[in-house]
Amino acid sequence: MTSVPEWMRPPRPEGWYADDLDHLPEVPRHTELIDGTLVFMTFPRRVWHSRVVTALVRSLNEQAPPGVEAELEMTIRLDERNRTEPDLLATTAAYDPNRTFYTPDEVLLVVEVVSPESAHRDRTIKLRKYAEAGIPNYWRVDEEESPVVHAYQLDRPKRSYAAPKIHRHDLRITTPFAIQLDLDGLAPGRKS
Repeated sequence: MTSVPEWMRPPRPEGWYADDLDHLPEVPRHTELIDGTLVFMTFPRRVWHSRVVTALVRSLNEQAPPGVEAELEMTIRLDERNRTEPDLLATTAAYDPNRTFYTPDEVLLVVEVVSPESAHRDRTIKLRKYAEAGIPNYWRVDEEESPVVHAYQLDRPKRSYAAPKIHRHDLRITTPFAIQLDLDGLAPGRKS
């Protein structure tokens, strides 16, 4: 029988808190906290996912107004028991080289590129959590013939997202800032 490493044992009966993630050096990269439970991203990333994320962060940074940056591999402290790591986010926070997370009020946009192992979390759990935290824009990117973006905008009084606008082939929106994307070109095949 294999024993559970000590660092994996919750420090209290109610589980983990968001700040605990900063004090777990043994935790695998890309670990999230959802409802006090550690969620490990242990599946290998596919090339499609990697190319879409890389192209999106590059495009968003090229089009972002001054004071807005797109970031990869950063967590958002949604509340005391939830700290997610979206594929990318756009933030207004000032640069701090020691920062380990952002707060919802610093985030304009969260993007999740759906993978088979994250589909349920990205389509239901995170959709609800990001809205409840007040994040104004959420994009879910699905894989079809080319990437399809489901762009959600927050209905602030309801603390939920309105029905998404679905973008195929190209995306042209004005919120959180003016963005134009050639979706067909986000995940190109190998160059010849």
